[in-house]
Amino acid sequence: MIRGSCLCGRVRYQIIGALGATGHCHCSMCRKAHGAAFGTYSRVRRRDFRFVAGEDDVQVYASSPGISRSFCRHCGATLQYITDANPDSFALALGTLDDDPGVRPESHIFVRSKAPWFEITDSLPQHMDDG
Repeated sequence: MIRGSCLCGRVRYQIIGALGATGHCHCSMCRKAHGAAFGTYSRVRRRDFRFVAGEDDVQVYASSPGISRSFCRHCGATLQYITDANPDSFALALGTLDDDPGVRPESHIFVRSKAPWFEITDSLPQHMDDG
């Protein structure tokens, strides 16, 4: 089991099962949602995820057609990147994990949109678009 929570601790969740593809997203929307050079996400099957507390404190924002992002309505912590195209899974913001997920980022995506002040210095593959 992997546990996670938002910044204020009102929203808490558990994941039973392995996490999927994991990577750093440099698109402008993820940068703004995280207030950072990139957002790090991992695929999670919906059937493996459950809220333990604070589900009513989760707000969902439709950031573009077919894409929603969830966050804690109290502290603003980014939680999920949800697409209509993948109804059985979503991308989880790994910064909200309390435990080691057992996976490591595999690549950088949307590098064409990366912050001009950030230099990628690791050896992970870099994809100009979504990989």
